[in-house]
Amino acid sequence: MAKEFTEEDDALLAELGVEVETRKPVKYTPREERIIAGFEEIQRFVEENGRPPQHGGDRDIFERLYAVRLDRIRELEKCRALVEPLDHQGLLNVSDMAAPVDAEALDDDALLAELGVEAAAPEITQLRHVRPTAERKAAEEVANRKRCEDFERFRPLFEQVQKELDSGLRETLPFEMKAEIEKGRFFIVGGQKAYVAEKGETILTDQGRTDARLRVIFDNGTESNMLMRSLQRALNKDEAGRRITDPTAGPLFSDHMTEGDEASGTIYVLRSKSDHPLVAENRDLVHKIGVTNMNVEKRIAGARLQPTFLMADVEVVATYKLYNINRAKLEKLIHRIFEPAKLEIEVLDRFGRSVIPREWFLVPLFVVDEAVERIRNGTISDYIYDPESARLIKRA
Repeated sequence: MAKEFTEEDDALLAELGVEVETRKPVKYTPREERIIAGFEEIQRFVEENGRPPQHGGDRDIFERLYAVRLDRIRELEKCRALVEPLDHQGLLNVSDMAAPVDAEALDDDALLAELGVEAAAPEITQLRHVRPTAERKAAEEVANRKRCEDFERFRPLFEQVQKELDSGLRETLPFEMKAEIEKGRFFIVGGQKAYVAEKGETILTDQGRTDARLRVIFDNGTESNMLMRSLQRALNKDEAGRRITDPTAGPLFSDHMTEGDEASGTIYVLRSKSDHPLVAENRDLVHKIGVTNMNVEKRIAGARLQPTFLMADVEVVATYKLYNINRAKLEKLIHRIFEPAKLEIEVLDRFGRSVIPREWFLVPLFVVDEAVERIRNGTISDYIYDPESARLIKRA
């Protein structure tokens, strides 16, 4: 039987000058659209976190949901076949699939039930019910503080952290998981800096989960002996909740490989071929900057079908090889540098839904090159990006 050409095949033939018969758009059933949309949510998670979603009680509820959903898609033959053309990240090519399940089991409420969460909202992104009692208890524990009698011991720590934040040696990032809560770590919760001064022995809760009693010092001179999971819930519930990173130490990556080095990815800079007015008017300035462990050409295959690429083809204008570095950490650093120039744009996905793509910036290519060089030599913390002059300038 002759193999049908895909949309990507048609695009390639068109570039080679071969006339391709226009095909009618594929129509999906409501259930197929839901499965595709669910898989694209998983793909966005992978793009943002640099890894597939994982199971585990210490994982965010949405990550656990995505992990269960991905297991189901891998197991169900019809679902695999439906999303396989979209799988540019190789998420379906694994051997450790979940046990066989019912073909109608891809319902978000059913997945939440497996995670021990009673579904109460029609959309998974509108959860209002994740253990409200536990949330109230967490809020009470955060509020139930007492005066820190030995605060003068900790005052210099808070002052030093603020200086390091101002200089760029530290940064604030979204709180992600319980494992980040350790003795000596700093957070921002309820608008105040919080320092984990002590962490007690690990205990097992009635639900079979690990926890520990903490001594948390706040920068207003108060303290709380809250549980680790209470701090975790408070950080997750607080839209402004953040973790404060450890000071940056030295260059983040090398420009060449030496014996014993391990390749860990590539920084890529892309230019869009979109006909969106904002992009067309600023073609030489609009760039997508990302980090991947995949072949870049493979990463951008089928770009015109993906909202993250503005539903348009792209061209690679620069790449930088990485060795012995944390890709996710480096990507967040680059995005923080160019945050003032982030492109605010909306595109419609294949279902006509509005999507706001990330990682697109209004910045000249030569400035990206300079930023990479300053990351390499460890001087980037002395500079900030100024959108007015479109260049990196020395911190005051």
